[in-house]
Amino acid sequence: MKDHKKETEQPIDEEILEEEIKEPQAEALSAEVSAEEDEELLRLKEENQKLKEDFLRAYADAENIKKRCAQEIEKNNKYAISSFAKNLLSVADNLDRALKSIPEDKKDDCEHLKNLLAGVEMTQHELTKVFEKFGIKKMEIIGTKFDPNFHQVIQEVEDKEKANGTIINELQSGYMINDRILREAMVVVSKGGK
Repeated sequence: MKDHKKETEQPIDEEILEEEIKEPQAEALSAEVSAEEDEELLRLKEENQKLKEDFLRAYADAENIKKRCAQEIEKNNKYAISSFAKNLLSVADNLDRALKSIPEDKKDDCEHLKNLLAGVEMTQHELTKVFEKFGIKKMEIIGTKFDPNFHQVIQEVEDKEKANGTIINELQSGYMINDRILREAMVVVSKGGK
């Protein structure tokens, strides 16, 4: 019976001994795996954060490019006709000169002259409507203060009645296209005034 006890005790002790040996190894292995997983998890989180930042930066750049392109398209649409419109200003000037060349007292003398005058007025009116459709406006400047951004002085006239730098005559009309100057007005200004 004693032998039997020894035989049964011995395997039990070996099992306990094996379990005691395996537990520290398993804990060490588990700690090692856990540390590696933590490092991998940290590395993946950092990589994820970097990718998010890169994405947001790229998205912001794309939005900025989209806005710049939209502004450029709008600007091109607004001002694409500038050179064409500038060439048409001489037509408007000539129509205006034609209307001013006939004295008021002679306008009703001849039926042919009346018809010609009516045709020129209608043409001028149509041209003005087309200009307005495309944002081209004639500047109304008589009596205003001289501004070098919009006016070009051709002559200064002594006038004590008007303030110094007041526009008293317009030799060539100035025009704006939307919010930009298309052509400066050529003007006569007063000097020596108040």
